[in-house]
Amino acid sequence: MSTLTTAPLAPLLDDLFAQSQANSPNWSDFPREELNRLMHSKTEYRDLYERMKDLWLPVSRETAQLLYMLARSTRAKTIVEFGTSFGISTLHMAAALRDNGGGRLITTEFEPAKVARAREHLKTGGVIDLVEIREGDALTTLRTDLPDAIDLVLLDGAKALYPDVLALLESRLRPGALVVADNADYSPEYLERVRAPASGYMSVPFAEDVELSMRLG
Repeated sequence: MSTLTTAPLAPLLDDLFAQSQANSPNWSDFPREELNRLMHSKTEYRDLYERMKDLWLPVSRETAQLLYMLARSTRAKTIVEFGTSFGISTLHMAAALRDNGGGRLITTEFEPAKVARAREHLKTGGVIDLVEIREGDALTTLRTDLPDAIDLVLLDGAKALYPDVLALLESRLRPGALVVADNADYSPEYLERVRAPASGYMSVPFAEDVELSMRLG
């Protein structure tokens, strides 16, 4: 038995994944060239996510379960998430903290409506006490007041910002800390960074769209 597989969290997650499937993005609404440009832009990402503010953009159920397993197996106590959205991944990692005996999860989201919904879901799931939601651009919200040692990071916000967000957190990553980057193929700069032989990371692709990296030390 675990927090993830029992009430109130288990039925809540089933409901949230069902909602996400019913409200998934219709990428055909975006001209391919424009979508590609916005996904790779470090200056226009706010425009893209503003247009998708009502859409669910969660990690897959398998990636969410991976996050729980990684946090549990490493006995994580401090987690940082870039891109809260409606809180599905946040719920999985907070459940791991609960089952690890407690901890702190800092997550950041710049869309106010999503912050409100995520907070509601975390309350319903019974894990709000473990989570600090920072509203605003991660390049500002994650610049200060970070834990001395970070055990796990999820990058799942604007893809072009992955290298910049990693740079903000890097000095706090403990040896062996894990970094999970969803849809990392949209950030070739990030992949080049973590896969470089002298980068200080061991990094491998996982499934079709996730990069899993370990901080060496």
